[in-house]
Amino acid sequence: MAKTTAQLSTQQTATRPAYAAIGPWLRRLVFYALLLLAWHIIAILNIWPSYSLPGPLAVFASLVDGISSGQYIQGALVSVQRLAIGYAISLVLGVALGALIGRFRLLEETVGSLILGLQALPSVCWLPLAILWFGLTEQAITFVVVMGALFSITLGVVNGIKNTPPLYVRAARTLGTRGIPLATQVILPAALPSIIEGLKQGWTFAWRSLMAAELIYVSLSLGNLLNNGRDLSDASQVIAVMLIIIVIGVAIDTLIFANIERGIRERRGLQG
Repeated sequence: MAKTTAQLSTQQTATRPAYAAIGPWLRRLVFYALLLLAWHIIAILNIWPSYSLPGPLAVFASLVDGISSGQYIQGALVSVQRLAIGYAISLVLGVALGALIGRFRLLEETVGSLILGLQALPSVCWLPLAILWFGLTEQAITFVVVMGALFSITLGVVNGIKNTPPLYVRAARTLGTRGIPLATQVILPAALPSIIEGLKQGWTFAWRSLMAAELIYVSLSLGNLLNNGRDLSDASQVIAVMLIIIVIGVAIDTLIFANIERGIRERRGLQG
């Protein structure tokens, strides 16, 4: 028996959520498959020598060897640990400093202008100074990571506080809300999107700063593995480590910041 129009409409409606969930992943899969194919073809054509641009199979073999030996895993764990320590320090300092600057005009006009200028300074510029102050030590790497993330976090908090609609604050004060309740129940929720954006930008700068610092610090880490690959003219190892760095970055962004941003949008009715 032929299906009625209502049955067909119901079936199409039921398949839409499944397609909406699978569609983006399918498009990504096709895109990356074509990208790998193009890479493989370029490598076969030997436009550049294999030691300069290895094919995906050579990079995959290097990736498997490095993971099997535990070298890549241990290096990734060391780098992530350094990132966590440096970012945690910058998070505490950045949030506190941003709250003070957003609250007091004198600090905004003085310290705020300094931070705005330092934000324009590439984080790798702190590396020579860190070596002069701390030598080639873990403290130097931590310092570079902190300076890479600190100013983005601070400015994110400041912008969030400054962009809080004055109507919210006036309404809360009319209802008798003052002090800490005003900050935690009104200003913080209103400033949260900007703060999260600052935290996200801060972690990306911290990750880049860490990789730059590890390039010159001799210890088993992702940055040092990159440097070893360059010294050995092993482009397969260099690209394999770069892929690991990308995967870690995407994983942190997807599992942490994307979920936080999605939760904020859902609570505000911006996403179903």
